[in-house]
Amino acid sequence: MKNALLLYAKGMAMGAADVVPGVSGGTVAFITGIYDELLRSIAALPYAVRPLVRGRLVEAWATANAGFLLTLLAGVLTSVFSLARLITYLLEQHPIPVWSFFFGLILVSVHLVAKEIQRRNLSRGVSFVLGVAFAYWITVAAPMQWGTDSLSLFFAGAIAICAMILPGISGSFILVLLGLYPAVLGAVRSMDIGVLLVFAGGCALGLLSFAKLLSWTLRKWRDLTLAFLTGLMLGSLNKVWPWKETLTWRTNSHGERTPLLEQNLLPGAYGDLTGQDPQLLLAILLAVAGIVVVLGLEWFATRRQPITERV
Repeated sequence: MKNALLLYAKGMAMGAADVVPGVSGGTVAFITGIYDELLRSIAALPYAVRPLVRGRLVEAWATANAGFLLTLLAGVLTSVFSLARLITYLLEQHPIPVWSFFFGLILVSVHLVAKEIQRRNLSRGVSFVLGVAFAYWITVAAPMQWGTDSLSLFFAGAIAICAMILPGISGSFILVLLGLYPAVLGAVRSMDIGVLLVFAGGCALGLLSFAKLLSWTLRKWRDLTLAFLTGLMLGSLNKVWPWKETLTWRTNSHGERTPLLEQNLLPGAYGDLTGQDPQLLLAILLAVAGIVVVLGLEWFATRRQPITERV
């Protein structure tokens, strides 16, 4: 029961992160020590179909690691439906402290993931640089405008869900870049079942195939993959920098103008440009709080491991 509650809490943390554009639930899964098991469990889902069809429910449940996935999913959904409004409110009313907290969280996560790289050499360095460059490019890329036809929505779902399980890249931000965020959000709000089924089909295909690929690369080339993922998280810090100037805007499904393209500013420049308090001291305190939370999670996860596993 304690393990289930802890896993449920980790799912809630993943859901809270996924609500924030630019922050990935994959990052939370990594720093809470469940990333490898999450990928393995998702990749194993197709292998549970045969025993399920043949009525061997216990075998199908064990093959899919369904207890793990369902508990985690329950936490994610609970967080999304209960915390979405709170986090949205905090981002609108207190953006600098919130982004500072996530900046500290991701910054220390870079260190923790990099620690797992066993050997440091040129190939790992190249993989790290490629990860940084890819994440940075994603955060500064100009938005496109995909169509809203079924094929476009299907592939958008596949791409967005892949980003969602990668540490450092937000699936919702990918939808913004593809120009489909308002369409998908509008379908959710209006319960357009046709659009949602097509999008969910793309998500299912992308999740199953990409999780299997990522799990395989972690087994085959773990150091190279970890170096790339570390680079992804470091490159994504550009997106969560607390002080920004909005360059262009978009209109959401409610007809409200929301930031689309932004550029980062130093705290002093932000204060001069906007005339607002950059809240530097509070930002530093919240960033430190994010670091402390992650280090506390790592310490707790390490203490819960069996002694033989830690040796």
